Amino acid sequence: MKRLAVTGCVSLFIMLASCAQANDNLSWHGFLAQGLTRSQDSAFITDDNTFSRELTEIGINATYTFNSSVSLAGQLVYLDGGNRYRQGSRVDYLFVDWRVAQYFDWQMNLHIGRYKNRHWLYSATQDVPQTRPSIILPQSLYYDGNRDMALSSDGIALQSTKVGDSGSWEVRWSLGRSPLAKEETKKFLSPLAQGRVKQDLVHQFSTYWQPNFSQWQVGVSLLQSDFTYKPAEQDILLNGTSAIDRLTLAVRYDSENWEFSSELLRDRLRYKGDFTEGVTLDIDKTGEGGYAQFRYFLSDSITGLVRIDTYDVDRQDRDGALLDLNPLGPIPRYYGFMDTATFGVSWDFAKQMRLSGEYSRNRGAGRLSTVLFPNSLIQAEPYWNTWSVQFMYWF
Repeated sequence: MKRLAVTGCVSLFIMLASCAQANDNLSWHGFLAQGLTRSQDSAFITDDNTFSRELTEIGINATYTFNSSVSLAGQLVYLDGGNRYRQGSRVDYLFVDWRVAQYFDWQMNLHIGRYKNRHWLYSATQDVPQTRPSIILPQSLYYDGNRDMALSSDGIALQSTKVGDSGSWEVRWSLGRSPLAKEETKKFLSPLAQGRVKQDLVHQFSTYWQPNFSQWQVGVSLLQSDFTYKPAEQDILLNGTSAIDRLTLAVRYDSENWEFSSELLRDRLRYKGDFTEGVTLDIDKTGEGGYAQFRYFLSDSITGLVRIDTYDVDRQDRDGALLDLNPLGPIPRYYGFMDTATFGVSWDFAKQMRLSGEYSRNRGAGRLSTVLFPNSLIQAEPYWNTWSVQFMYWF
């Protein structure tokens, strides 16, 4: 299956190259990334402690320009990230980009289709390996289990940019929903689930401001999303709904030799319904977390990275003591939090080629899976490590 997917992507590369040569309105780019990875003392990536080649990313993205105001953009990828997300190909995004207004200092674009979410610092770049700051992004915000759902949604989005006396403003709004695969239902709820989780809607708003003649950028984003579980005819889970409200604060500083970025979030999660026979859930809890990341450009080709990332599932129970009283069965306390220290380096050793490596030391497992059903937990020890080395080529 993996070989067929890779062959299909290569064939598509060749077809797009031929089309691009014959049509000036079509532009396209691609990337190939392969690495070795290991999650030690956890099943974050694999189910054992051995090194794995499950660090594959192959993708093509293209834009077709109809006129000065309307274009079509899309991206097809093949991913193999072990247990982090679903293996296989998918259409990351495919949308019409319509510039509905443009003046000297203001522009507004409308995206219709499977639009790309751009509300967090790395939302627009997390899907392309060479544009990410690290191989694995901070899990407090960029939780890999939600990769496809967070990256794009089916619906409508507006993006506005304005340059004024106070600086540059970016305002974004979107409304849509993301289709969830059956594998994602089992990851979110329980391996025993036979039905499907449906995202009813996701509503997002964000704004970013950069003062004139300043390297600082600050921003805030809001998210509200509702989910419904529809059980199968024979199912241990009956029915239920859930909702997520998220507030994120962001700051970034870009200097000639270094970069600092940080995002803080607060999540309110609500579960309600008859999820299992004889057990009615009515859960309302607020999680908090965030990261601080520092990158230093040692030279034009070598970049170092240091990052601290943290997340608490319930701000009223930061040490996870209440997980012993979970109505669906006790859960180890260290699934109530997750703290991660990451060290990395990347080397652009040739034109459009990069070799990256990173190491993470983790305490707790609160960001590996949804902490609700005990049999949905991804196995992990209280302390565990992640190693990754990845080669990247883009064109």
